[in-house]
Amino acid sequence: MRSVPPAGRSRRAHRATVGLALALVCGFTAACGTALDPSDDSTVDACSWMTQPVEGNGHSVILVDDSASAHGATTAARGLDYASTITSLASGLLKRKDTVSVGAFGGDTAQITWIVRNVSTDWQKDNNDKDNQDERKREASDCLTGYVTTAQGSVPTGSGSNVLAALEAGAESLEGTQGTHNLLVLTDGLSTTGCADLRTAAFRTTQEIDAISKVCTAREEIPSLKGVHTTIVGLAQSATGQPTATPLQRTWLTSLWKELCDDGGGGACSLPPLTVGTTTDKPTASKIPGDPTVNYGDGKVQAYSLPGAALFDPGSSKVRSQAMPVLTDIAVNARTTEGSRVVVYGYVDPRGRPDNNHRLSQERADAVRSVLLSLGATDVSAFGRGLAAGCPSAVGSADMSREQQLQCDRRVDIDIIGK
Repeated sequence: MRSVPPAGRSRRAHRATVGLALALVCGFTAACGTALDPSDDSTVDACSWMTQPVEGNGHSVILVDDSASAHGATTAARGLDYASTITSLASGLLKRKDTVSVGAFGGDTAQITWIVRNVSTDWQKDNNDKDNQDERKREASDCLTGYVTTAQGSVPTGSGSNVLAALEAGAESLEGTQGTHNLLVLTDGLSTTGCADLRTAAFRTTQEIDAISKVCTAREEIPSLKGVHTTIVGLAQSATGQPTATPLQRTWLTSLWKELCDDGGGGACSLPPLTVGTTTDKPTASKIPGDPTVNYGDGKVQAYSLPGAALFDPGSSKVRSQAMPVLTDIAVNARTTEGSRVVVYGYVDPRGRPDNNHRLSQERADAVRSVLLSLGATDVSAFGRGLAAGCPSAVGSADMSREQQLQCDRRVDIDIIGK
């Protein structure tokens, strides 16, 4: 096993995007027919031909959400069976004869647990017999199904999930490869960390979608997907025992991920409404880290966390003009949420004088409150909290740069609380 570091991105600090290669090609029996037996030279591993690299073909990365929401919270729960969708989804990459990597993601970072890296699906290479080619196509499809089965049964690296970070890690792993770039992400789309944290989302309005998009852009968490054909499958589909989305909430979630994907410049984002089945084949429930629950707006609290750099200059409580689009969307959302009230919380970073911290945080909260009121929001209260007690787990992580940490510390949190 070894860690394979992907190429970094220059536009922001490198985040952990590496994982462990948990299995060599076909390190399991179910995916590849007859497993290779080293003591028996007559045994032929049906997946072994895929280990031979082929230059010039396209590259595809398949990422599988293994977070607790996809597994189900109890031993009796049936987890999502993403492998059930692979046969139809893999037809394109098999036709192109892509080189494929398969990995799993979960937790609050972009860490990928790679199940297999750079295996070839070129069923035609050194194979001119049509019957043999057809057989290899079937083998490649079965092997891909097996890899995804292994990925969905892996134990997540931590609690929660960050789908945007997984998209970034997948796109980064394609950098420097030849041919077309294709990224397939199998996920329920229920991020619980990062800028697209949906635990308090209302799942109702396009204004909320736009606000999330702008917050993610301001925090530079939108992955660069330029030149990557991106497909996301499984949105708002639930393991047993998990909250269930209504058709309108599923539509909202699909629209959110379409906008976030388009924001990345992919230009070829596909979100087919395929039905994902369920399976009891999953890790022992006691091994799955606890996962925050997304209740599809049942809590009726919409929360926004705006970094200081998006709102204020250092030491200032004057709202920058660049913040107006995001605050406008929040005000619109507050106005259109029946019976809502808005609470604004201001924070400062530790660089200021201790005797000035509370005053500045209150002035910043008041400044945002004034803007929201001027944009038509009503029943808005503001509280200065002084020095932040660190970045909340839903916003930051241990690998943030010093400047990113300071921006998070001097943030403003806004809650829209419905009836």
